[in-house]
This record gives sequence, structure tokens and C-alpha cells, in this order.
Amino acid sequence: MPKMKSHTGTGKRVRVTGRGKLRTEQAGKRHLLEGKPSTRTRRLTGTVEVAKADVKRIKKLLGR
Repeated sequence: MPKMKSHTGTGKRVRVTGRGKLRTEQAGKRHLLEGKPSTRTRRLTGTVEVAKADVKRIKKLLGR
């Protein structure tokens, strides 16, 4: 049987914490920033925990 390969694109976007939780950057802070209020862009900084509905799929992509 061949080895399972992790999805390298997902690996670059998602970090696994020490307790196994998944953290990723928030969407909506890449472009068209002039039209967005600075309060919104500040709120979108930093990482957030991946939505519960997506955890199973992303863990499979990461080979975990």
C-alpha cells in the first residue's frame, strides 16, 4: 500500500496546536481593504480556530 501524502497547500494554511486544535488566518483581509472599515480589518487580524464542521475534512488533508 502506498503512503498517505498530506496536502501541502493545507499544511501551509493551517497550524496544529499542541492540543491538536486547528488554527488558521481569517478570510477577508487580502484585498479591497480601502473599502472596508479599519475596525473590521483589525478584527480580522490574528488566527482563529477552524470551524467545527471543517475539522474532520482538514485533519484528513493533513494526514492526522
